[in-house]
Amino acid sequence: MKILGIDYGRRKVGLAIANGPLAAPWKVIKYKDAKVLIENIKEIIRKEGIEKTVVGVSEGEMGEESKKFAREIGAVTFDETLSTQDAQIRSLEAEIGQRKRHEMEDAYAAAIILQNFLDFVNA
Repeated sequence: MKILGIDYGRRKVGLAIANGPLAAPWKVIKYKDAKVLIENIKEIIRKEGIEKTVVGVSEGEMGEESKKFAREIGAVTFDETLSTQDAQIRSLEAEIGQRKRHEMEDAYAAAIILQNFLDFVNA
């Protein structure tokens, strides 16, 4: 099953993909218009043959925005607590260069969200 993981943010979203038991960071999409983002994500889901989409959700106002975004694209939600911090630590441990870390940070966070989801459903 091909699954897309999304780390939602107000200016950019990180994407990760899994076609089996392991999630991998894919790319980051920067955006200004949420409606355009939603259409772009729906197009990615269609073109890539994505069977399930998982959006990371935190607490508070940002969590509510993430839930709304997930509903609009037909995704399930999963707790993303500390995923960005975990992504930063893991990319430092992997000795990924500062520029690449900064550019792909949201995709790494999406990969952690997706991997946690995969581990949870397969436990």
